[in-house]
Amino acid sequence: MVKKKKTLDTRLVDRAILFATKAHEGTVRKGSNVPYIVHPLETMAIVATITSDQELMAAALLHDVVEDSGISIDEIRDEFGPRVADLVDSETDREVEGLSHVESWTYRKQAAIDRLATSGRDVQIVALGDKLSNMRAMAANFREQGNSVWERFNEKNPARHSWYYHQLAVSLAPLSDTEAYREFVRLVEQVFPTD
Repeated sequence: MVKKKKTLDTRLVDRAILFATKAHEGTVRKGSNVPYIVHPLETMAIVATITSDQELMAAALLHDVVEDSGISIDEIRDEFGPRVADLVDSETDREVEGLSHVESWTYRKQAAIDRLATSGRDVQIVALGDKLSNMRAMAANFREQGNSVWERFNEKNPARHSWYYHQLAVSLAPLSDTEAYREFVRLVEQVFPTD
């Protein structure tokens, strides 16, 4: 008798892929022609190396739709449930009243560092997927373009990016048992060496 394999129910992730693809339609990654949806898909793939939790994978796919597409957390909650919405909300960058997006960079990044340091593992897993995807792109772009890569960012000072990514590594250290975290740290050290 052949034992039937248990299949994974991916309907939630499938819906999230379609939703995120539509939300990011026509947009590209900063300084490239790469369709933006590649980043949420890579974020989800990284999360999938840590867990098979479909809600975490869906949140990884949707992590930028509120921030970048004008979709509300309530819409995410209605479509994907409270846990996915809460995970997406935890990854959404908050503007600082009275400051421009550029002026508020340090405040927003410090808030993310602090939030992740006290968050549970689920929130950290989604964040690690996002941050590792960003570091992969940054490392590749840095190898190709050198210091001119910083011109595409709101914060143009590489020392500030170094501070941010090194602090993220500290905040995400509870995930040091994962290959994704170890890759993240290697890339941070490669782009922002501390010697």
